[in-house]
Amino acid sequence: MAARRFASQGQRQIASEERQPPKAFSRAWWRENIESLVWAVGLALVIRTFIMAPFKIPSGSMRPTLLEGDRIMVNKFIYRFREPQRGDFIGFRYPNDPKRPFIKRLVGVSGDTVEIHEGRLMVNGKLLDHPDMFRTNHYYNYGSYGQVQQPMTVPGASFYVLGDNSASSHDSRFWGFVPRRLLIGRAICIFWPPTRWRILH
Repeated sequence: MAARRFASQGQRQIASEERQPPKAFSRAWWRENIESLVWAVGLALVIRTFIMAPFKIPSGSMRPTLLEGDRIMVNKFIYRFREPQRGDFIGFRYPNDPKRPFIKRLVGVSGDTVEIHEGRLMVNGKLLDHPDMFRTNHYYNYGSYGQVQQPMTVPGASFYVLGDNSASSHDSRFWGFVPRRLLIGRAICIFWPPTRWRILH
């Protein structure tokens, strides 16, 4: 009889323990989730710092290619494997205020001689016609670095950049060259809004 009472009490105790989650399980659950969160945040920081970063277009200086409010993705590691090329959309820190990121189209690299002649771009004495935007766009002789009959030679480790909307772009014509050390990366696509999604060429 006593044995049955002991067995019954033991069963009730086990049932009670099953209804109440052990503290060890609770601690393990919290530790696992916190570790997952830390890893997720760390991975996001690594991706943003070294691989990809999103940018929002604040103005119409790159119209019609990029519109105000477009969100683009910038590849931050591609130029570790190849040199920037004319026509690339490059992200960089504005030379006069490095805290501000800019997006422009690369026109001239180190050693190039760039001139705006009758609305067209001349690089090293030849018309620049690739990509098509260089051939179809009209460029204006604005600013101290974009005057008529004023060829500009790009210094070493620097770039000459222009906005696609030449009539309304604050670019190398006004403030000069972009030092390579301020280069962030190459813009590769518009990802927002969804109706504007496209690869940038």
